[in-house]
Amino acid sequence: MTSTPLDRDQLAARIAQDIPTGSYVNLGIGQPTLVADHLDVESGVVLHTENGMLGMGPAAHGDDVDTDLTNAGKIPVTETDGCSYFHHADSFAMMRGGHLDVCVLGAFQVSVGGDLANWHTGAPDAIPAVGGAMDLAIGAKDVLVMMSLFTKDGTSKLVPECTYPLTGVACVSRVYTDHAVLELTSDEVRVLDTYGCTVQELRDRTGLDLHDARD
Repeated sequence: MTSTPLDRDQLAARIAQDIPTGSYVNLGIGQPTLVADHLDVESGVVLHTENGMLGMGPAAHGDDVDTDLTNAGKIPVTETDGCSYFHHADSFAMMRGGHLDVCVLGAFQVSVGGDLANWHTGAPDAIPAVGGAMDLAIGAKDVLVMMSLFTKDGTSKLVPECTYPLTGVACVSRVYTDHAVLELTSDEVRVLDTYGCTVQELRDRTGLDLHDARD
């Protein structure tokens, strides 16, 4: 437990710690792209992007920026040794074919049963943006979510059941948030770490029956 919630970079570093050595990984658009900046080159983790790149490195800065070299979120990135490029269709075939070990996605909501909603809030004026999320949600062997635990008005994004349109059903194994890391199992939600709060405070704020894995 830390005395304050994690900021985005701290949370990205926390996720990077849990990605197994030698994994093939896709980082979703938005917050998850920050994970690339915290992966140790020696870990052998290979980053994949749906716009057709295998072997992506951290974000590019200064003289390293090449506007033709971007991730799926159009953020300039670097290459690692042995980086390769391929057709968009081949990239999606990798995603759909079960060739990715891990994906890290953002979310509007995650249910305690592991359902994921991250492409549309259902609001009439909202712009749907599914991208490759549905393909990743069912194609990756392990689906991790990186998100803030609460909305700006204090509503929990971890919910008994999703009220937004679903991206995938029972696909999320772990949720990384600014306040806690939570593991979703078939019969309970286990709190692995807390940041700036106690498990009881999380129970009170989310209204969920959370189990402290550290007991």
